Amino acid sequence: MAAVGPDATDSPRLLALRALGLGDLLTAVPALRALAATFPDHRLELAAPAALVPLVELAGGGWHVIDTAPLATLGIELAAPDVAVNLHGRGPQSHRVLLDARPQRLIAFEHPDVPESRGGPAWRAGEHEVLRWCRMLAESGVPADPEALDVERPRGPPTRATRGATLVHPGAASGGRRWPVERFAAVVGAELDAGRRVAVTGSHAERALATRVVTLAGLPPSANLAGSTDLRGLAAAVAGADRVVCGDTGVAHLATALGTPSVVLFGPTSPEEWGPPPSRSIHRVLWRGRRGDPHAAEPHPGLAEIGVEEVVAALDELPGRPAAEGASR
Repeated sequence: MAAVGPDATDSPRLLALRALGLGDLLTAVPALRALAATFPDHRLELAAPAALVPLVELAGGGWHVIDTAPLATLGIELAAPDVAVNLHGRGPQSHRVLLDARPQRLIAFEHPDVPESRGGPAWRAGEHEVLRWCRMLAESGVPADPEALDVERPRGPPTRATRGATLVHPGAASGGRRWPVERFAAVVGAELDAGRRVAVTGSHAERALATRVVTLAGLPPSANLAGSTDLRGLAAAVAGADRVVCGDTGVAHLATALGTPSVVLFGPTSPEEWGPPPSRSIHRVLWRGRRGDPHAAEPHPGLAEIGVEEVVAALDELPGRPAAEGASR
């Protein structure tokens, strides 16, 4: 369903640029689905990191992933698409990356420094990331449903470590969005006291962080899944869990896409821009309403104001997974 590198074909080609991270890809799923539905006869090429192939497969739509770094020059194999779609940013850099590929048509937000974008939809500051790209497409003649966020659950046996458990993900891309380790450990302790099993996830780079949570909370080493799963394995872990607690990071978007109830802690960015849609009532967001630098090294002051008791209470309020879903895991 998705592959690294294009196959030879005589079909017209559509090239979409979204060379960003896990959460960025998941917020673009409705837009990618809209493009696939509107251009059914086109070969669909997605310029994105190859590591995201498993999620592209779970999202469906027949997209072929071409390994691409953020704002990198596109390879010759991507030259001259019939349609190029900028799902990466407002421009001008990302616009020019696509224009250098010499597309016949560009779908993108208007930017004053890029004449070829004149007449395109206007960028709106503060717009939710899902709605932003759906609106851009709709105003360009491509109907898009922002509610089409769900992805397929990974096939195969459920992840034993997280099946029916509370999944705790303490990591985030920057310190500004990372709640203190000691508080995550305290939340784990409260979940254990409530009779719930707990597993801790993270990337290989976050292994030490996850180990600290596991150690402070007195969990067995087997509860630490950080660095031991690939992206498909992480999706399986989220899909198998009963609930997720994490910061504003890719795992939060996985919980939304897979229908796993979650508590998400926001700091420098607003959930009105990056949180689960309000229509998805199985999720809870905690935010002090104070914005800041999402790339800062230290936890945002608003994030630091969120207490352990507040997170535990939000977890207690989460609905359970549907019985049929639980029986199938």
